[in-house]
Amino acid sequence: MSDLAISDLIRALVIAVLMYLAYVDLRSFRLPDAITIPLAICGLCFNALARHPFTDLQNAVLGAILGYTFLWLINYLYRLAQNKDGIGMGDAKLLCALGAWLGWMALPGVLFMASIAGLVGGFIWLYWNKKGYQRAFPFGPFLAFAGIMELLWPQPLQNLLLSNPI
Repeated sequence: MSDLAISDLIRALVIAVLMYLAYVDLRSFRLPDAITIPLAICGLCFNALARHPFTDLQNAVLGAILGYTFLWLINYLYRLAQNKDGIGMGDAKLLCALGAWLGWMALPGVLFMASIAGLVGGFIWLYWNKKGYQRAFPFGPFLAFAGIMELLWPQPLQNLLLSNPI
């Protein structure tokens, strides 16, 4: 099996894990540490050891750190203002894992895609489940969707915006 075929197999496995995490979060509002933490560690190991990594190790480590820290900081500031959590730490660990696999430069695009999809999907989720707009809904599926998009089509947002100048 060639190195590129192995990279494609790894990409397919990561997509399968992200799809499973999205399903679990939709059903239980939980992203299990038993999956998110090993996913992050595997991303770091893959990018350190693979002949054709998705990003270099330095970008992967920085992506893991920034992915977790960014959502932790947003939750911390929200908790100071509202005296309750605004986002689960499972989401932060999932973004950490995505940063470990994709590198820190992919995180703004992943967060943007997940946020836009989360706004639309959140309104639909709350409407279908007859919940008020102050109720929680799972953000993990939208992070997983954005991560899958980035794995399949790296930097789709930048490519879309830069390929169609106004």
